[in-house]
Amino acid sequence: MKVELDIKQNLQENANSYFEASKKAKKKLVNLEKAMKLMEERLEKAKKKEAEKAESKAVKKRKKEWYEKFRWFFSSDGFLVIGGRDAGGNEVIVKKHMEEDDGYFHADIVGAPHTVVKTNKKEIPDRTMEEAATFAASFSNAWREGFAYVDVYSVKPEQVSKTAPSGEFLGKGAFSIKGKREWFRKTKLEVFVGVEKTKEGNRVIFGPKNAIKKNGKSCFEIKQGKKEKSEVAKQLKKEFNKKGFKDVDLDEIIAALPNGESELKL
Repeated sequence: MKVELDIKQNLQENANSYFEASKKAKKKLVNLEKAMKLMEERLEKAKKKEAEKAESKAVKKRKKEWYEKFRWFFSSDGFLVIGGRDAGGNEVIVKKHMEEDDGYFHADIVGAPHTVVKTNKKEIPDRTMEEAATFAASFSNAWREGFAYVDVYSVKPEQVSKTAPSGEFLGKGAFSIKGKREWFRKTKLEVFVGVEKTKEGNRVIFGPKNAIKKNGKSCFEIKQGKKEKSEVAKQLKKEFNKKGFKDVDLDEIIAALPNGESELKL
């Protein structure tokens, strides 16, 4: 190893110069190592993001049924139950999809879905009535407010009217109820989410415990909590992936969750 000396400096001065130069070189090396580590982390994130995009593109978008634009589930007895997601959906359900032999349910709280049981002219079993009441309660504002129970009522379609009482106005998605109501007092809020296999691919189903456990696979209970919908949905997707349901759409999971904060019970 050759060492060049400055003849204008004495031995101590030359040693000091080399010492200062070595410190600068060491500092540059540390900074270089930090930069390399940062680049490796960014590269790893980029690879992970690309992999997620590729996986997302690989998932074939299945053809959805007409009722999937609303909240919905099939009861333990096989009856389709639909509920509005917002004022517009409530308006469409009552005006377009509710028929004279159907059943109508609504939670006794401001901010609740108009819930309809499609009967195909069949009598609604008590079990389906109870599940529809649970569904109407769970997707109302009672969830967001942190209530454990809420009263729900049921009436015949002809009792649901767009005609407002004298001196009142009914806005979009609002209807007036006339006549006697059948009450389901202190209906417990209950939401389960699972996966159902169809010809078009796996889809997310959600609703009362018994109905979801009967019709779906890999069912999880959703509890009132302190996590945002998107956070709970991502956690659910991971659990579904573990069970082999990798084609489940994250947006479907988000849409399945009640409004307000929740948490996944494992």
